[in-house]
Amino acid sequence: MTDWTSLTYVVVDVEGNGQQPPDLVELAVVPIFGGVIGEPASWLVKPETPITHFARRIHDITNEAVADAPVFGDIKPAVLDALTAHGLKADALIAHNAHVDVGALQRKLGEWECPEVFDTLKLARRLPPDAGSHKLGTLVDAFQLAEGLPEGLAPHRATYDALVTARLFVRLVTLPHARPLTVEEIRTKPGGGEDDTPALF
Repeated sequence: MTDWTSLTYVVVDVEGNGQQPPDLVELAVVPIFGGVIGEPASWLVKPETPITHFARRIHDITNEAVADAPVFGDIKPAVLDALTAHGLKADALIAHNAHVDVGALQRKLGEWECPEVFDTLKLARRLPPDAGSHKLGTLVDAFQLAEGLPEGLAPHRATYDALVTARLFVRLVTLPHARPLTVEEIRTKPGGGEDDTPALF
């Protein structure tokens, strides 16, 4: 059995422009080394097509806010460095409703080899306590995961969502009154399909 803290993880959140398929407007990556959550790296990105009104209502990122932001190609080396845990080679990627985030990254990083994926949405569906809804905001409130975050961070922004997803993962694999999960236990019983939330973000 493998101690979960023996792996290196990168936690990812992307925010998109609302188009189909979505293009990135913000990205954050948070490492977890030895079970300890590290410092986030984040970027605003100028998308190839405008941000829709629907997406702006969710994350409050406007076309004006990204007008002077770099295009993805300019930040691609830094993003790849973060996704590989700065050369340490991440063993696994963590995200909430991960198919959305992984899909967006794969469209931008065609040659990138995504590591094993742990989806906190699926993990939350099969572990107690049952919060009723497994949306990220509901779980953040249930576990009080936003306490102590730096000022200025807000839900539906990449840095906030990546940090609370990292905290959610650590909380789920180290639930009170139970021994920490092993990597093998994290991998078992996927816990259902994707969320019902449209991938328009």
